[in-house]
This record gives sequence, C-alpha cells and structure tokens, in this order.
Amino acid sequence: MEDQQKNKNAETVFQTLCEALEDRNWKYDKIPEKFLVHFAVRGDDIPMEFIVYIDPEKQLIRMLSEMPFVFDEERRVEGAIATCRATYKLVDGSFDYDFKTGKVLFRLTSSFRGSLISKELIAYMIDCSCVTVDEYNDKFLMVGKGMLSIEDFLKQN
Repeated sequence: MEDQQKNKNAETVFQTLCEALEDRNWKYDKIPEKFLVHFAVRGDDIPMEFIVYIDPEKQLIRMLSEMPFVFDEERRVEGAIATCRATYKLVDGSFDYDFKTGKVLFRLTSSFRGSLISKELIAYMIDCSCVTVDEYNDKFLMVGKGMLSIEDFLKQN
C-alpha cells in the first residue's frame, strides 16, 4: 500500500512538472513510466540540457544538468577548486564534480514527502537551475581550457 501511495504522489508531481513546462510553451521529452523529463534551454552562451527525475521511492524531484565538456586530466585540480568555490557561493543546488572523469553536473533537489508541489515550486527550480548553470558553464569551460586561470576565477567568484 505504501508503494502505491508513493507512486501516486510521484505521478501527481510528474503531472505538475509537465504542466509547468507547458505553461512556458517549452518543448520537452517525457518518459512517464520512469517519471523522467528532458528539456534543453539556450543560455547566454552554451546550450543547457536538463533531466528532471521524480523519484517515487525517496519522494524527491531531482533536476540535473551535465556540462557538455569535461576537464582534461592536467586541469582536474583546477576543476575541483572551481566547482567547490561555485557551490560554496550558491543559495540552492550544487555542482557535483567527478575528479576521475572531469565531469561536472549541476543538481537541484526538492522533497515532496507529505507535501503538495505547486507549479510555482517547479518554476523556481527551473529558473534557479537555468540561471546557475548559465552563470558558471562558460567559466568552468574557460578554466578547463586554460583561458581563465583558477586565480582569476576565484577573484571573480
């Protein structure tokens, strides 16, 4: 019975997510049986892709955006410093950094356990994620390519 309620809650949140995207007239792909949505947004410089997963078991909304580049091995320490500093400055969300691969991922989550989720919360998550990724993706890329020193990155952030 508990699993049925969790799935019902996830379905409700998934429907709210889709409605919030439709209210913006945004194109998106969805896989309802997996509670998964994918959409892309054009930022100031680098296009951004997002995956939103509604986790029925943990009762979480997970919004993820993987950067479309990796830090080369010789710049992985700088990548770690840059992503840690950026995360430290954030009000909401975090950058996950995999030192072994050089991949960077932005993550923003919200629990819906025992809650009703509004389109306004979904809109906040989308807006916050888009602004944050757009703010840092080009800076991370420039650090990764050696076009911006880590010292200059730290001064700016």
